[in-house]
Amino acid sequence: MSFFPKISFQCEVEEYLTKVFRNNELITALGPQEAENKYQSLLNHLSHPPSFTTVRVNTHLASVKHVKKLLFEEIQKQFKGLCVPVLEHPKLQDILLIPVIGPRRDLKKHASEVVVGAQCGYAVLRGAHVYVPGIVSTSRFVKAGDLVSVYSDIEGKCKRGAKEFEGVKVFLGNGISELSRSEIFSSSGPLKGLGVRMIEPVYLSPSFDSVLPNHLFLQNLPSVVVSHILNPQPGEKILDMCAAPGGKTTHLATLMQDQGEVIAMDRIANKVKKIKKNAELLQLNCIKAFCYDGTKALSVEKRQNEQEGPPFLPESFDRILLDAPCSGMGQRPNMAYSSTLKEVTSYQPLQRKLFTVAVNLLKPGGVLVYSTCTITLSENEEQVAWALKRFPCLQLHPQEPHIGGEGMKGAGLSFDQLKLLQRFDPSAVTLQGMDINSLQDSREDDLISLANKDCIGFFIAKFIKSNSK
Repeated sequence: MSFFPKISFQCEVEEYLTKVFRNNELITALGPQEAENKYQSLLNHLSHPPSFTTVRVNTHLASVKHVKKLLFEEIQKQFKGLCVPVLEHPKLQDILLIPVIGPRRDLKKHASEVVVGAQCGYAVLRGAHVYVPGIVSTSRFVKAGDLVSVYSDIEGKCKRGAKEFEGVKVFLGNGISELSRSEIFSSSGPLKGLGVRMIEPVYLSPSFDSVLPNHLFLQNLPSVVVSHILNPQPGEKILDMCAAPGGKTTHLATLMQDQGEVIAMDRIANKVKKIKKNAELLQLNCIKAFCYDGTKALSVEKRQNEQEGPPFLPESFDRILLDAPCSGMGQRPNMAYSSTLKEVTSYQPLQRKLFTVAVNLLKPGGVLVYSTCTITLSENEEQVAWALKRFPCLQLHPQEPHIGGEGMKGAGLSFDQLKLLQRFDPSAVTLQGMDINSLQDSREDDLISLANKDCIGFFIAKFIKSNSK
């Protein structure tokens, strides 16, 4: 049952998506009513957070068992003794799963209000406190120590510093204001630091602010799956083409036991700094990060011997991860998707440019994994169909582990090809809340199954390069 309204789109984007999820192949396979039900279910899921918080353990520094014990103690402290389990995944043995309690429908709303921006609101729904830069508006007389109700301005229409806001806002829970209104909106500029400490969030997830920073990396479950599918080996040379903020990069380095070379690229300098910071924090030395445009990473000229960064000669890498820039429609929670149709459709040509470079940079016999965090056909299955036609040297390959569903019909791929793809589709499970009683009555196998399905929307394809032609 939905707690929030389903995600909203601009009209032209909604029309575009409706055609995608009512395509002829899909209608023929499922029937019009079932196809429509799945689509509406997906829209409802996207506005709600996943049922589990997923953290990846930095096994380079600590064992999963040790971190699990520390994390369980931390969650008990945060949840004031509430016994929420920390689960190990049977197929992804470096992650821990924490069930999300909620939505909690019986919370009392307070007269004093704090309105936050949409992105801050989504972070709150996944366990974060409210930091000052995310605050858009507060009631007139808010003081430090006041109980406040926190709302998200999902459409971005609240003016900064407003004393009240009557537009569309979504209740996120209650907290204690750490600052007064005058301090929050100080004329000397936006402050940093904690603005509201959440004490009664609608969805109860642990906060990971400064929690075991060397041992844990907060990461969505499908994002962890990607690195396992690439399966890098010690001593290999790996390319992570669009690497920021470095979650997958550091995972690849960990899986390689920090032996070999992981080249990480991103075109935005501040994001590259983030990759380097994460590598340093997790004490991984085989990562080399460069600020570089992946579409220009192929060199046709011989490199100087001392040059270690991009561009690279053809057939330089054993394995390549292309976690491509995408429309991001699979991210959760998201209640109002603001991109235009022009923006949504701009990603396919960019992805093809990056993919072409990746194929050229891959050694014969090498592995290329392509992934996105979106739900469209044009950025997922259509890209696979294009790649197989454009590059005869590529073959689709089975994925291990295979936790998501098969690919979606509509791009002309065969049944066997669709089975080799992996699409994480939140609509594959009924949208449901979780309270402490239902949690304690649930079997661990059922909880793991729910975590596998009720995650973000995501897509993965794995290719092997058969020769250099």
